[in-house]
Amino acid sequence: MRVVLDANALMAPVEVGVRTFEELDRLLGEYEALVPEAVIAELDRLGEGNGKEATAASVGADLARRECRPVGHDASYADDAVLELAERVDYAVTSDMPLRGRLLEANVPVICLRGRTKFEITEP
Repeated sequence: MRVVLDANALMAPVEVGVRTFEELDRLLGEYEALVPEAVIAELDRLGEGNGKEATAASVGADLARRECRPVGHDASYADDAVLELAERVDYAVTSDMPLRGRLLEANVPVICLRGRTKFEITEP
């Protein structure tokens, strides 16, 4: 089973206190986590700033490099890259509502935040 993660999912441990990979382990058991190169670049860029968002992005970039396999793509925008890769995996992980809508329209099941502490699977 393979999942693709966006920046939002990787920043969740700092932004909302959700342990992204523990939640994925709970939901899926064994899986391969993929991250588009554009998402890593976005996290690196956001991590250069100050404040909570920068801290969350730095943590997210570190998680992406440690826990995920970076994947190349043709898209120039991170959300488009997630959508491109999502068509080749079992699930996409995001709580970004516009991206979630695009993924569901493309018939990609989405793992997203339910309440404040748990992930759930939303089928198209």
